Amino acid sequence: MVGALLLVSLFLHLVPGDPVDVMLGEQATQVDRAALRRAVGLDLPWYAQLWTFARDLATGELRTSLPPFQRKVLPALGAALPYTLLLTVAAMAVSLVLALPLGVMAAARRGTPVDAAAMGVSVAGVALPRFWLGPVLIILFALKLDWLPVSGAESWRHLVLPAFTLGIALAAFLARMTRATMLEALREDYVTVARAKGLSPRVVLWKHAFRNALLPLVTVLGLEFGALLGGAIVTEKVFAWPGMGTLLLTAIEKRDYNTVRATVLLFTFCYVGVNTLTDFAYAWVDPRVRRRS
Repeated sequence: MVGALLLVSLFLHLVPGDPVDVMLGEQATQVDRAALRRAVGLDLPWYAQLWTFARDLATGELRTSLPPFQRKVLPALGAALPYTLLLTVAAMAVSLVLALPLGVMAAARRGTPVDAAAMGVSVAGVALPRFWLGPVLIILFALKLDWLPVSGAESWRHLVLPAFTLGIALAAFLARMTRATMLEALREDYVTVARAKGLSPRVVLWKHAFRNALLPLVTVLGLEFGALLGGAIVTEKVFAWPGMGTLLLTAIEKRDYNTVRATVLLFTFCYVGVNTLTDFAYAWVDPRVRRRS
C-alpha cells in the first residue's frame, strides 16, 4: 500500500497538466497562479505534499485539492465504495455461474465436441475487450431490445449490464482454469478409488474431483478480484455507475491529487484485504492446510 501511494504520487507530478490551469485558466497572471499554489500547497515538493496528505488522511481532515469548495474526501469515498464493491461482487457471481459448469463439463467430456465448443467460447470471451463489450451490450439490450437501462444505479436492473461486461471476460478465463484443474484432479488415485467403489459419475465429479480442484481456483479468484476492480474503472465510466472508478476518473480530469491518492490507496487496500481473506479460505477448502497450521 505504501508502494502504491508513492508510485501514484510520483506519477501525478510526471503527467502533463497543471491543476492551477484547471482553476484559473491559462490566461491567469503569474501572481494569481503563485497565490493559488501557496493556498493549496502545490508549491511544496512532492514528498512534502505526500506527508500532508498522509497527516490529513489519518486525522480524517483530507479535503479535495482545489478551491473554491474543498470538500472532504472520505465521505465521497464512503459513498462510492459500496457501488464498486456491489459491481465487483455481482461480476464475480456472474463469472462463477458461467465458468464453473462450463469448465467442469469440458473436463468431464475431454476431447469431445462439447469440450471444443466450451473452450472456443472461453477463448472468445477472453479476447473481447471490456471497453468494446460494454457499448455492444448497451446497443443490443438497452437500445435495440429496450430490456435494460443504459446507465445509472437506481435499481438492480441497472446492475445487469455492467456486471456482465466485467464478468464475461473473467468467466472465460476461469472456465479454462477450471478445466485444467479438473483434468488434473480426475487423474488422481482417489478418483480412481471412488469410481472402483461404484460411486456415480456425478458424485465422483462434483464431490471428489471438484472439491480438490478448488484450491487453485481460490488463488486465481483472489488475484482476479484486483483485475475486476481495475476493470471497473472503465466499466463504471461507460455505464455512468457512481463508484470509485467514476470518482477516480473525475479526480484525474480535475487534477484533484488528494482524491486520486485516496482512491488508489483504497483500491490497493481492497486488493490486499481480499488476498488476505483468500489465504484464510485455503483452510476451508483444503483440510490439509488446517492440519499444517
